[in-house]
Amino acid sequence: MPVTVEIPKETFTGKIREVTLGATKEQGGTRKRTVTVGGETTLPFLHFEGEIPNPPAIAVEITDKFPADWSPLLIQAWGEKVMSDPALWAAKAEEAGADLIMIRLTGLNPNGQPYPAQEAATIVQRVLEATGLPLIVRGPGQPERDNELLTAVADKSAGERIALGLCEDKNYRTIVAAALANNHLVIASTPIDVNLAKQLNILISDMNMPLDRVLMDPTTGALGYGLEYTYSVMERLRIAALQGDPMVQLPMICFSGEESWRQKESKVGEGVPEAWGDWERRAILWEAITATTLLHAGADIVSLRHPKTIALVKQEIQKLMNKP
Repeated sequence: MPVTVEIPKETFTGKIREVTLGATKEQGGTRKRTVTVGGETTLPFLHFEGEIPNPPAIAVEITDKFPADWSPLLIQAWGEKVMSDPALWAAKAEEAGADLIMIRLTGLNPNGQPYPAQEAATIVQRVLEATGLPLIVRGPGQPERDNELLTAVADKSAGERIALGLCEDKNYRTIVAAALANNHLVIASTPIDVNLAKQLNILISDMNMPLDRVLMDPTTGALGYGLEYTYSVMERLRIAALQGDPMVQLPMICFSGEESWRQKESKVGEGVPEAWGDWERRAILWEAITATTLLHAGADIVSLRHPKTIALVKQEIQKLMNKP
């Protein structure tokens, strides 16, 4: 005799804000389409408990100059010619299935010398012309240089709703001001801590930046390098948001490709134990598992580097978004 089992359900009162990246011509930009993330009323992929209106998005990472320090596997996959031209690279990333393009500005020319801030703006303009996807633009990670480059980018790309980052406690004011003046978004980044993430969001909100124009970067580790700690912090942020805390009700972005490919398991093919197996397969899986784990922790955007990983993670997202 069949037995009916009632699945217990958790009811939350909070909701993650929806954040839209990119602007079409009608919206004051030049993008072919926009990407909206967030809007969840339940924990990741628990469709039976609430609404998940928007699937997670995949951003593909490119750089402003040839990244000589990247793994040879990545150079082989994209090709040195493509990786030496950000515009060409962006177009190839779109062909590979990217939802978003994330360009990392090193602020250096091919000779390793700093270039003027306006050069960063020109590079981003070339990328905008090469692809119709929304953009994420990251600075080199040095507060003063980030402010200089991102302000120039924001001014020249006004109206495109680019996500600018990273906003940290040392430099958020300048980046937020540039984003406010030019209708862009910002990425608030803090070092794997719930309270620090909330505090930075409050500071950004106090500058009158609407929170539906803010993404939250909780900072992450890769598989085997602190991923479980990141998972627990992201889970706590998402639960707090769903329980009603407005200052953490923001979509999360994780730079999983960057973290995965700087680990020896992905980057090195020689002088490692034979039991590690095929280098390329191992490296791609390292990135894919890191990304999918972060999706289960609540990431709304993950950035990737290898074209084969894009297909793997996209396939996993499609499965997770299929309601049983």
